[in-house]
Order: sequence, then structure tokens, then C-alpha cells
Amino acid sequence: MDNASYQRIDEITQRVLAGGEASAADGRWLIGLHHDYLPWLMAGADRIRKTFRGDQIEVCAISNVRSGNCSEDCSFCSQSGHHKLTTAPVYDYIGSEELVTQAQTARQWGVSDFGVVSKGWGLRSNKERKQLGEYFDAMSQQSDVGRCASLGVLTEETAAELKDMGLENYHHNLESAESFFDNVCTSHSFQENIDTIHHARHAGLRVCAGGILGMGENTDQRVELATQLRDLGVESVPLNFLSPQTGTPMADREPLSAFEILQAIAVFRYLLPKAEIRIAGGRQFLGDMQSMIFMAGASGVMIGDYLTTSGRSVDHDLKMIGDLKLRVRGDTQQRRAEAQNSNTASA
Repeated sequence: MDNASYQRIDEITQRVLAGGEASAADGRWLIGLHHDYLPWLMAGADRIRKTFRGDQIEVCAISNVRSGNCSEDCSFCSQSGHHKLTTAPVYDYIGSEELVTQAQTARQWGVSDFGVVSKGWGLRSNKERKQLGEYFDAMSQQSDVGRCASLGVLTEETAAELKDMGLENYHHNLESAESFFDNVCTSHSFQENIDTIHHARHAGLRVCAGGILGMGENTDQRVELATQLRDLGVESVPLNFLSPQTGTPMADREPLSAFEILQAIAVFRYLLPKAEIRIAGGRQFLGDMQSMIFMAGASGVMIGDYLTTSGRSVDHDLKMIGDLKLRVRGDTQQRRAEAQNSNTASA
């Protein structure tokens, strides 16, 4: 270790804290540092988080409302119909009453947004439109939780339809950097991901977009993903870490180490200082170091179960947040007001 590296970390930190920007070159250097520098890097990321996001942690949850036999060929996903040896459950849409019960329970946990997640490529049938309309109507009438959805690629028309149905937030991951995307999915293009974000925002929806790390990309491509999200002006960035699923083309990938995960979170915080950076799938690979995600710069977390894998106990997650003297941000009305102001400003 050398003083010059510590000084460069400090210089980048001070620049970001003063309202400046960490460059892509800065990001590549930071993510390439030896893990001996990780405590210093995390200390800087933590200061950036506290400055721009405060000590309120945004908590979200999702429901996998329809599973299996997906038309998309995403290499990481056990729900894809292209991967015949996976063990993901297969079922059609769950009932609206079941979804509302899940949303109400999540709201009691302090969740600000609850996501309706359905496999496939956007909206293609009237059956889908009818079912989603029922979901969002029931949620709006029986819970004040924020209404979010992840339904695949959108067109300008389908984004407007979802807004008219009562949807508030749209989640659509880029999944990876553009230079690596062809290794992840071929059934839709990276440009369609970009277009979906633009269409959702144009329709007045708040946008949530991030990706999955550990799919075989190199560290420079992780930085590329972060800068692409920054260029798109994404304000809510979920980070997932690949949990290799049996029967998928990525089943043999080695999960990221705890040090790699924390370093990636910290670098995303440097590159996206004002964004909500939420940690979702794969954080089990941190083991006993899960609480360190916030010291590495995360400002949000997904709790409960994921799409086809179980999450950690909600009670343990909420206790973890409390033990760190952080607060769950549960004011949905505040979130709606902020989202409306953001959409007005970007119009």
C-alpha cells in the first residue's frame, strides 16, 4: 500500500462531495484497487452516501406474479423457457387478493414500493392488460404502497397504457454493460433496454434500472454499466450479484467474493453519488458482512423473497438497519411527490 493511492482516493472523494464527478477512468482505477484499500474506499463511499442520501434506507419488495416458460433467453435466469433443465416453479398469474395481501404485508415492513414482476417481453395480450389493470386497481384501493412493475421491454404505447392503469414506477434492468450484453441475452437488444427507460420516463413513470454483477464481465465493464446508468439519469439503481442457477448457461459461474461485492457497491456510489443504490439478489454471498453494504454506500435494500430464490428473514434485515442507527424510509407520499417533481423537471 502507498500514500499516493490513499491521496488519490481522498481527492476523488472530495471532488464528488463538492458536487463534481468521478470519471470513468476514476471508476476503473477504484474498482481495480487491491482489497487492502477497501476500508478506505468504503469510508469515502459512506461519506458520499450520507451527504447525498442521508441515513434513511429505502426498502422495497417484489412479487413474482407469473413464473416459468419465459420467451426470453437470459442466460442467468431459471425462468427462461429456453433452458430446459431448470427447476424454477411454473404458474400463471396469482390472484389479485393474494397480491394485495403480499403488498399490505410488505407495507407493514416499511416498504415504500412493491413490485409486480412478470416474465416475458412487455405487454402482448389483452389478458395481460386486464390482469395488470386489476392488480394496480386493487393495490391503489387497498394499500398506499408505491406501485412498481417489471414486465420486460416497453414501447411508447405500452408505457402510456401502464401509466393510465395506475402504475407509478417502472423497473427494467440494463442487466450488464452494453459491451457484455450479447453474453447475457439475445432475445431482445441492449438498445431496447435503453428505449424502455426512455419510454417509461416519457410516460411519467419513475424509473428503476440496474443490473447483475458477476456474470463473467470484467471490472471495467462494471464501471461501464455504472456510467451508462449515469448517462441515462437513472435515479434508482438496484444491484444484484449472480446467484448461479442449475440448468442455466451461467450455472457454473463462481459467485463474487464479499470483497468484490463491497468494492463494486462503493464504486457505484462514487459514480452515482445522488442515486438510490439498492442491494437486491445475491447479497447472501456477503455472509456475515451483509450490514457492510450501507458502509459501502448502499442506500436501499430489497427485502423478502426474490424471483426464484428465498431472501433473508425480514426481521433480521430490519434489525440490521436499526442496529446501524439507520432508519427505514417509509413515507410513500414523500416519494410520490419527489417522483412527480423529478418527472416535471425532466419533461
